[in-house]
Amino acid sequence: MFPTTNMPLEGIRVLELGNFIAAPFASRIFGDFGAEVIKVEKPGTGDELRDWRKPRGETSMLFRTLGRNKKSLVLDLRSDAGREAITRLLPTVDVVIENFRPGTIEKWGIGPDVMQAANPDLVLVRISGYGQTGPYKDRAGFGSAAESFGGLRFITGEPDRPAARSAASMADTVAGLYGTLGALMLMLQKARGGASNAPAVVDVGLYEGIFSLLESIVPDYDAYGMVRRRSGGTLPGVVPMGAYPCADDLEIVIGGNSASVFSRLMVAIGRPDLAEDESLQSAQGRTAREDELNELITAWTKSHTLAEAQATLDAAGVPAGPVYDAPSIAADPHYRERGMIEEHEVVIDGAPETVRFPGVVPVLPGHEGRTRWIGPDLGEHSAEVLSELGYSPEDIEALSGSREQASA
Repeated sequence: MFPTTNMPLEGIRVLELGNFIAAPFASRIFGDFGAEVIKVEKPGTGDELRDWRKPRGETSMLFRTLGRNKKSLVLDLRSDAGREAITRLLPTVDVVIENFRPGTIEKWGIGPDVMQAANPDLVLVRISGYGQTGPYKDRAGFGSAAESFGGLRFITGEPDRPAARSAASMADTVAGLYGTLGALMLMLQKARGGASNAPAVVDVGLYEGIFSLLESIVPDYDAYGMVRRRSGGTLPGVVPMGAYPCADDLEIVIGGNSASVFSRLMVAIGRPDLAEDESLQSAQGRTAREDELNELITAWTKSHTLAEAQATLDAAGVPAGPVYDAPSIAADPHYRERGMIEEHEVVIDGAPETVRFPGVVPVLPGHEGRTRWIGPDLGEHSAEVLSELGYSPEDIEALSGSREQASA
């Protein structure tokens, strides 16, 4: 790894008003690259993500991962005192990221107009199920519904089974990425002096991020009458490509779906005749013989161990990779060399343990992001943040446990 000199977002301050994954994922990117991220959590339980997939201990590894490099500030946003603290914070931050249902922060009295009045240079990122406008804006919107509405689940899974889902929160994370990208674009515009008088708001619908990933699904429908359907582990028209079983009961994914790569693949598996077959040099030609090609490739992989197949395909310049589980990822030397596996000490059930966490993406040589600390304990930084705003220790204690309801 290159030595870190300075992180690109040092000096930027981000206020996260979010739960679960979308807003926290967006703000984590800022924190990974040096920004100060203040995460506001409700008294008592904090972000509900703290309790997800948690067989033991008090805080889940999912929260420790998404909450890294953040400061935890406990405030009750439904109380007058909590909202007052937020309005004091607003002049000190560059970006606010929230993922509540549209109208929620307005109802709490800390909507975009209040934010802009407190800090005209502030960028507000708003992530919701369906966006801030449109006939469905008031619908409750979790990632599962967004992945369905956005078209992803219709084409995911086996053709003879109900719609499936990916085993990760795709809608939330993709929306988080777009939210961060939008904020950085507006910040860059301001830095170049090109900002307008319009409020600097990024409006991302969870379904929109998913829809943007589906490439030409609608154009293909209009132009060709093509309706993409579930096709298991393959992509229509992308041949050969898929997971193939090896002799040691492991699997290797092979992508031979370009003319030059296909030719190298055929030579590697002992079929140079097919490498020279002109009818297989086009995507349409390979698609027409998909079953035949997959049977040939499967027969070859079944006669080799995963390591043997990988070595042969690497030497031939054919894109291929093992189907890894978590233990395989954690042990792989390439992950470690690239800094994609980090070790951090975590206290679980009162005892410290070494836990491996994912590294920071992307790699910026000489300006790498880094994990300065893993997701904090609930309210760990309340005193630090609130004392900076002029609150006394007594005020801080009251705010951290306040359940006073707003009178408005």
